[in-house]
Amino acid sequence: MRPWQGPSGYVTGGRTAMSTPNKNLGTIEIRLKWDPSPLGEAAHDLDLIAAAFSADDPHGAPDHLVHFDARSPDGTIHLQRESRTGQGLGFDEVMSLEFERMSKRLDRIVIGVAIQQRNGTKTFSGIPRTEAEIVEEYDTLATYDFSEVGDATAATIAVFRHTESGAWQLERAVRGFADADPDAFAQLMGGVSV
Repeated sequence: MRPWQGPSGYVTGGRTAMSTPNKNLGTIEIRLKWDPSPLGEAAHDLDLIAAAFSADDPHGAPDHLVHFDARSPDGTIHLQRESRTGQGLGFDEVMSLEFERMSKRLDRIVIGVAIQQRNGTKTFSGIPRTEAEIVEEYDTLATYDFSEVGDATAATIAVFRHTESGAWQLERAVRGFADADPDAFAQLMGGVSV
């Protein structure tokens, strides 16, 4: 699976707003929404994925993955809402991360979105109004519109990093990947850095 590359290599954008890099994080939510497919076509099915990496292997194999079928062993990362169609009101998938309770042995958590590939290849450009946001209580920390990863089938959007002071910080990490199904994408997430 190759990283999707725009005119200047790795994609780095779309509509994105970020919080201050000095903010220590508590409990946050990652929210994802998209438009459903037209009547008679295969459903648009997107998945939020969190890959947690230990300090011993921060860019290798994930310590654990959180997605529609798995939660973190200690329950600090879990999917609250999951959709296979994009139908309904508001956000279609919501994932919570509780940084106050997160294990000290974790070093990084990479957040991504993958498109299920059941009938042909679907990319972000073919799924209208795909948007994500990261919020803490009433504060929006980051927003993404996936416009610069339009030809990708999966993309990372953020990295949460455990700093030397013990705080968790959010860093923007928009990277698109072509030809990556959710399983393959999960294994590529360790290579994403900011």
